[in-house]
Amino acid sequence: MSHITIRQLEVFVGAAKTLSFARMAEQLRLTPSAVSFQIRQIEQQIGFELFERVGRKVILTNAGWILLDYARPVLQSMEELNARMLALKDVGGGRVRLGLVSTAKYIVPHMIARFRDKHAGVMIHLQEGNRSQVLSLLLTGEIDLAIMGRPPPEAELAAERFVDHPSVIVAAPSHPLCGVRDIPLSALTSEWFILRENGSGTRALSDVLFSTAGYSPRTAMETSSNEMIKQAVMAGMGLALISQHTMRLEESFGLLKSLDVRGFPLMRSWFVVQRRTSHLLPTQAGLRDFLIAHGQEIVDQFGAHLGNRPDAVTAVP
Repeated sequence: MSHITIRQLEVFVGAAKTLSFARMAEQLRLTPSAVSFQIRQIEQQIGFELFERVGRKVILTNAGWILLDYARPVLQSMEELNARMLALKDVGGGRVRLGLVSTAKYIVPHMIARFRDKHAGVMIHLQEGNRSQVLSLLLTGEIDLAIMGRPPPEAELAAERFVDHPSVIVAAPSHPLCGVRDIPLSALTSEWFILRENGSGTRALSDVLFSTAGYSPRTAMETSSNEMIKQAVMAGMGLALISQHTMRLEESFGLLKSLDVRGFPLMRSWFVVQRRTSHLLPTQAGLRDFLIAHGQEIVDQFGAHLGNRPDAVTAVP
């Protein structure tokens, strides 16, 4: 059975449909004897005859019917496989495995939606994680592209900056610092903070930020969830450094407030990253090129109503 070829199955299924070796030979541009030879090859492998003559007609045997039940889905799968392979040659089809850091999940779906407006046949498989997790997925080949902060220089990765986005320090609306103007970072030494876990880009940013200011923040809680951070801040547990896009909804309902801390918002960068050795398919390269060309425009549209200050400074990713 293992030596039956796709061509032999095509000949058999065609013959079973027409019940005429001569007609099948004509359709395949073969001789009737060539069709008979292919059928005999299958019969020798399975040990049963596939056709029998009843009077002037040819009908399928029981073995023939069983083989037909299995041969049809095999040929259908091969057609689908061929179509999928052809789709990979064009940006209009195929699949992209995209990893993204958790802060990007609030805006990247808007980018994907815009991309799929033009390429509806493309399926995007998303995996979310912190910076370390996404980096690991990319290096092990489990994803094709990643959206993250700048990867470490020793990694065998090619990274292109495509989006700048603001990070802010947020508080519950009842916090006494809400409404205070031009707060120096040193004024927050006595405040409790809810921090992201080690390995995340936001945590790396906060570590550098407070180290530069000469002190470590008082830690009330660490978590890997931006949603948990927002809930903790709303509950009055403390302040948090988060991407401004993650609090868009809560800010619009007055549940969170950005503090007017001197030098904020901090502008961070997202990069679209791939392995240097990877050969991207057209679909994957198409998404990468789209992000580079239109990512910042989409982010700016998304955050236009947030009132980002023009005096923002660039910080470590």
